[in-house]
Amino acid sequence: MSMMRLLSAFAVLVAVATGPASAQPDMPAGQTRSLATFAGGCFWCVEADFDKVPGVTATISGYIGGKLDKPTYTQVSAGGTGHTEAVEIAYDPSKVSYRKLLEVFWRNHDPLAKDRQFCDRGDMYRPAIFYHDEAQRKLAEESKKEAQKKFAPRVVHTEIVKAGPFYKAEDYHQDYYEKNPVRYKFYRFNCGRDQRLEELWGKPDKSS
Repeated sequence: MSMMRLLSAFAVLVAVATGPASAQPDMPAGQTRSLATFAGGCFWCVEADFDKVPGVTATISGYIGGKLDKPTYTQVSAGGTGHTEAVEIAYDPSKVSYRKLLEVFWRNHDPLAKDRQFCDRGDMYRPAIFYHDEAQRKLAEESKKEAQKKFAPRVVHTEIVKAGPFYKAEDYHQDYYEKNPVRYKFYRFNCGRDQRLEELWGKPDKSS
């Protein structure tokens, strides 16, 4: 893991991780909630990217894909739990489609990296789409085929996995980019995230 994230983790009081995401974000009365779950490296960055998307109503940073019940950041970052950092996204399907969320996801991670993303190394940073139903699975697989066409003959390592228990990360990780904007921007720049994304995908489309 990056030194910046390690220092940040020790700079705050570590809250005890909550259980599986049965305590998911509440939606306004009468509004339909759909869920999407993506792992694209540092969940601070993934959360920041998806909070900008119109139709996304809430984001939660957490851990998914492992075998340990109620893992903590310390346990996950040490390796061996099988979890990866991920973000659970609540969205209004009348305002944004799952297909659009997939487009945002692909554009904001490095699919050619296996068991790492940018400066962060280890399987706790492996990229993945965690689908919640068959419709999501089919769309995810279609999107991966498109990515494979774009980058062939290089291998796209992004996994497509059925969503299992999702564990909310400690409170200080939630909305980290808003709570600690200077540290967050310093980390993101020094990790080379946006530089690599532009290299892979070109400059972002400001109109979308």
